[in-house]
Amino acid sequence: MRFQFIADEHVKVKTFLKKHEVSKGLLAKIKFRGGDIRVNGRPQNATYLLDVGDEVVIDIPPEEGFETLEAIDYPLDILFEDDHFLIINKPFGVASIPSVNHSNTIANFIKGYYVKQNYENQQVHIVTRLDRDTSGLMLFAKHGYAHARLDKQLQKKAIEKHYYALFKGDGHLEPQGEIIAPIARDEDSIITRRVAKGGKYAHTSYQIVASYGNIHLVDIRLHTGRTHQIRVHFSHIGFPLLGDDLYGGSLEHGIERQALHCHYLSFYHPFLEEQLELECPLPDDFDTLITQLSNNNLF
Repeated sequence: MRFQFIADEHVKVKTFLKKHEVSKGLLAKIKFRGGDIRVNGRPQNATYLLDVGDEVVIDIPPEEGFETLEAIDYPLDILFEDDHFLIINKPFGVASIPSVNHSNTIANFIKGYYVKQNYENQQVHIVTRLDRDTSGLMLFAKHGYAHARLDKQLQKKAIEKHYYALFKGDGHLEPQGEIIAPIARDEDSIITRRVAKGGKYAHTSYQIVASYGNIHLVDIRLHTGRTHQIRVHFSHIGFPLLGDDLYGGSLEHGIERQALHCHYLSFYHPFLEEQLELECPLPDDFDTLITQLSNNNLF
């Protein structure tokens, strides 16, 4: 894959490319795995001294897929794709990556799609991961350089995600608010988390979209990415997620998983040089319950 730049400083190639988030590791890959660096059409190395206005072209060698990741052919709901990124609407009930307990995962399906399309790069780079029972927008980089550039945005908290969630509680939930409460591992479990002094800083913003008695459809933005953050924060204030029996959520309304859906994603596309925003609709199980609740409220 080829990328072109115009030098704006009198510096070494490696110094200039670092500004464009080309790492030492990627330069080594270019050097030792069949890539190429050219300046004004001539082969050069990373220590070559550039003049302002020089054209720098790098060719990054193809990425073979990991042999341990099985390619599985599975239909994907693709919402955006170009040479650099792939964004899908992930179904609930499917883990993001393989583990001892999960083998038919989103990573397997993405690998299967890459193989079927005969793409040059077949490594799966997950940028934003979702829990098994969370549905919605999931972002992949289609090559290592794209992944590295979005990693920088992740570190700066520049990738914005919003979730829809269905909560149930008997108390009063303010129309909008901030939940800032530290999250730690539960002392009695390796899985669950809890709000606790000495935990890691966690910040959640929310706004109620609609209410149906004591059930609320809420739009949520995470400012930090702690494990189970939404589930823990809202359970802590007395409004656990529907379907989330791990944190006290009700199982009485036909929702068979934690009622959480990533519906909005925004990030800066470094190759198009523009902000990209995507949205996806409510999943069927949300829609079905909301229709039922809305009809009940008419009587």
